[in-house]
Amino acid sequence: MVKKDPLATKINSDTYLGFDFGNKKIGIAVGQTTTSIAAPLKTIRSIKQQPDWGLISPLIKEWNPAGLVVGISKQGDGSDNLITPRMLKFCRQLEGRYNLPVYQIDEAFSTFEAKQMLFDDLQVSAEKLWDVQDQLAAQLILQSWLNQKGHG
Repeated sequence: MVKKDPLATKINSDTYLGFDFGNKKIGIAVGQTTTSIAAPLKTIRSIKQQPDWGLISPLIKEWNPAGLVVGISKQGDGSDNLITPRMLKFCRQLEGRYNLPVYQIDEAFSTFEAKQMLFDDLQVSAEKLWDVQDQLAAQLILQSWLNQKGHG
C-alpha cells in the first residue's frame, strides 16, 4: 500500500493569501497561481493596533495556502515610511506562526487605488468603503504579485 505524504497537499497548493496591513485593519485576499486571479476575502479589525490572530489563523487553516503575500509601503524614494517597520514585523510574525513563505511586494498606493475605484467608479458609500477598501487593496496586492509570478 502506498502511503500518501501528509504534506503533499500543502506543498502542491497553488493558493496564496494576500494581506494589506494597516494599524487599524488588515485586508485579506485569496488567489491561485493556476488561474492568476485574486479575489477580496475579508477585512479584519486589529486589536489595540495588533493583528487579530484569532481571526487570521482560521483563514490560514481553511485555505491552506502555499504562501502569503504582504504589501509593503515605502516612501517615493524607496526609504521606509512610518508604518514600514510594523509591516515587516507582521511578515516575520506570519512566517513564524504559520511556517509558510512570506513574499513582500511594493504596495504602491494599493489602498488609495482601491478607494478611488470603489468611490469614483462604483459609487460606494463612505461607510461601506471603510469596510471593504482594505480587502480590495489586498486583492490588488495579491493580483500584482500573481501577475509578476506568471511572467517571472
